[in-house]
Amino acid sequence: MREACLWLPETEEFLAHGAPNFRVRGKTFATYAINHHGDGRVALWLSAPPGSQELHVRAEPADFFVPAYVGSRGWLGVTLNGSIEWRRVVALVREAYEKTAPKDLLRNLGKTPPIKAAAKALTPQRIDPLKSSRAARVLKGVRAICLRYPETSEGRQFGYPVWLAGKRTFVMARHHAGALTLCFWVGVEAQGMLTADPRFSIPSYFGHNGWIGLNVTRHCDWQEVEALCEQSYRHFALRRMLASMANNKAPSTPD
Repeated sequence: MREACLWLPETEEFLAHGAPNFRVRGKTFATYAINHHGDGRVALWLSAPPGSQELHVRAEPADFFVPAYVGSRGWLGVTLNGSIEWRRVVALVREAYEKTAPKDLLRNLGKTPPIKAAAKALTPQRIDPLKSSRAARVLKGVRAICLRYPETSEGRQFGYPVWLAGKRTFVMARHHAGALTLCFWVGVEAQGMLTADPRFSIPSYFGHNGWIGLNVTRHCDWQEVEALCEQSYRHFALRRMLASMANNKAPSTPD
């Protein structure tokens, strides 16, 4: 992707929300996204000419889609881990650049140089790290704790596994910034104390509401996880759920 983008005049790469983006004179024309919100895609989001999105998505839905956030502005999503030919991808990148770049940069653009596709496809674990054996073991343990509480269920939000007390999420598992993380509600007051431990961090987007993230990439203290699960559950559970919990044996820690 870098070769396809960075040969274009005055193109620069930058990170936004953890994803590589490419821009020319401050205007973004391409975003590289892997498994965005659990969609399983290795994808490219491209600025596209008017009508291009509708045309491509309708004609070839296996290779093209409407991307999140920017799709409403006519951007085109390209599925790279499908059957699309690489030469078409390179041509679409150039088209996105030409739509975005100032005219003075287009006058001497010249021919697109030969750009080879990647030699190897990404493994399923690279596309979705929650499919790794380590993540599977952690999710099994969290599931064993959470689903023993009254009126709990497992679901997905933004592509991540979550556990709900009734209809309210009280635990989330996610892979973010290279780390396998479990997220719990602890309250804003407790966040400062917990983040003194480098294993804890305040999650982006929802951390300001009192949530904390625990890095379990290499090690998981199940007694600690169980205590955090219970605290978070108690915050979101209804009175009848807490009453039912008091009448039952507390969940046991997974092996």
